Amino acid sequence: MAECPYKCVEGGVTAAKGYVANALSCGIKKPTATRLDLALVYSTEPTTSAGTFTTNRVQAACVRVSRNHLRRGNIRAIVANSGNANACTGAAGVAVARKECSIVARELGLGASEVAVCSTGVIGLPMPMMRIEPRLPELCSGLSAEKGHDVASAIITSDTREKEIAIEIEIEGKPVRIGSCCKGAGMISPRMATMICLVCTDAGVSREDLDALVHGSVEHSFNRITIDGDMSTNDTCLVMANGASGVQISPSHPEWQKFADALQYVMLTQAWHIVQDGERVTKFVTVRVVGAPTPLEARKVAEGVAKSSLVKSSWNGGDPNWGRIIHAVGYSGSRVREEKVDIDIAGLPACRGGQQTDTPSDDLRDRVQAREFEVLINLNLGKEEYVVYTTDLSPEYVDFNRSEYAYWNQAKQDGLTH
Repeated sequence: MAECPYKCVEGGVTAAKGYVANALSCGIKKPTATRLDLALVYSTEPTTSAGTFTTNRVQAACVRVSRNHLRRGNIRAIVANSGNANACTGAAGVAVARKECSIVARELGLGASEVAVCSTGVIGLPMPMMRIEPRLPELCSGLSAEKGHDVASAIITSDTREKEIAIEIEIEGKPVRIGSCCKGAGMISPRMATMICLVCTDAGVSREDLDALVHGSVEHSFNRITIDGDMSTNDTCLVMANGASGVQISPSHPEWQKFADALQYVMLTQAWHIVQDGERVTKFVTVRVVGAPTPLEARKVAEGVAKSSLVKSSWNGGDPNWGRIIHAVGYSGSRVREEKVDIDIAGLPACRGGQQTDTPSDDLRDRVQAREFEVLINLNLGKEEYVVYTTDLSPEYVDFNRSEYAYWNQAKQDGLTH
């Protein structure tokens, strides 16, 4: 990753003016656990807001409720938990999500639709509300601008580290901040991934402009990543803008592009963080397709290569197997002429015109031992391009994802399942 071109600041999701947060340990997944697993982010000022959600046709209760609230207006508070996805829990799960929003709204003096809810964890298990509900008033009363990092800690699941970023830019001579935290490490696939991303800015932006900006930024960040090709039921990206910096900005503003670029940078950096922290991965690989006849054709090829289990397995073994790459190009569904395909691996030509180059295999192998490298595929059929960020596939990934029995056993002890 390149060095940050912006002024980085501390605070994560609460780095911008007017945002406070809190996080608690409720033992959502395991009663005896002490890790933070319930969090709240709140804007002390009115906001405009926007968001994107999973395109999986099976959607968690939190996604259904948050999407509905966002359609009805702007949100000022987001309550999030790890340890339980509240997905495939039927009407009871929706009622739980709504109840969380209602309690938080009451404590903060908001309308229920001004609160969004995010959950991540095991699918299919009822939420242990007997441990969550009693803690919600405390969650609301302990809000502080110093607890942004706690939120980042509370929402992670199989992540090995917190993922947060906060930057400051200058607009009209005034400091404007954008802060974010996110989670994601497995079940990652474009449109969208298994992730929660919360973004807060103290810029003032209209709802319409913010919505367009967020959707564009997500398309160039979270919709460009894959770890294992699996799409979750809970993916959520929520952005709040409260104007507390005193700066109001729109596309007609001379510094609009500066703000737009900064927001996209925050989201793209978080997307990179997710891929780099993929479950038991050892490689961060950029798959760049150029020379395609249309953007869709470029995307098909990039995603086909980035999702291929054979390709990803070879990367894990440090094998620069361009044959596996070109076979994925061929079945991607894109228009391809084999005799025109060129492939570079980590900056070295591996394939030209659909055939092997004279680049020594040992040189290619040395290059793919690196933690990060790029695969460049030129279809030589046009001018369009597309990029996807992906990983290798390791034996440890398979072992890590073999069983979730312990979670179901705990739910049985709680009387939530049989």
